[in-house]
Amino acid sequence: MTTLLALDTATEACSVALLHDGKVTSHYEVIPRLHAQKLLPMIKQLLADSGVPLSALDAIAFGRGPGAFTGVRIAIGVVQGLAFALERPVLPVSNLAALAQGVLRERGLQHVAAAIDARMDEVYWGCYQASDGEMRLVGREAVIAPERVALPEGSTGDWFGAGTGWSYGERLAVPVSASDATLLPNALDVLSLAGYAWARGEAIPADQAQPVYLRDNVATPKAF
Repeated sequence: MTTLLALDTATEACSVALLHDGKVTSHYEVIPRLHAQKLLPMIKQLLADSGVPLSALDAIAFGRGPGAFTGVRIAIGVVQGLAFALERPVLPVSNLAALAQGVLRERGLQHVAAAIDARMDEVYWGCYQASDGEMRLVGREAVIAPERVALPEGSTGDWFGAGTGWSYGERLAVPVSASDATLLPNALDVLSLAGYAWARGEAIPADQAQPVYLRDNVATPKAF
């Protein structure tokens, strides 16, 4: 049986989840600015409560962004440290996809427009559609002004808006049946998506783990 650990610190929420012997356990807290102090103890406690040693892990999944720059870096730092020590691969998962997967898990909705507040009057945006239990991206993810978001061309059915980006309200002028701006990504859903990626053989070496900020100018100096 596959044993996977997943963690996420890309937003105000800090969460960890474990799949072992077909059973899933998790811990989730909304603790802004405390991720660096809390993440490793949460991982250790989750493994201890489940009676699973670190050495039993087959791979480690993580929310690779988009999200808060510091939070995403914390996740990657911890994941790489553990994966290098254990000589295990990693599974990067989109935080927008995790948001959408959470809506599918909790509400059974098949079409989700995920938006995370990107500050600077922009949102991280991605549209997802369920396929065999997995939320899959339709189109591409982007960082964009609220007024410029759009559903996929030719899309049909009822769409649900999820994530803190929906706090912009009517500025996101897309037709959704309802929205919830309080929703945050959860490692439970990172774990679920990672399971599909693992089955497809998409795990990568730890040194290839990269954050996805969507803003090209975060790490790249502007040309003059």
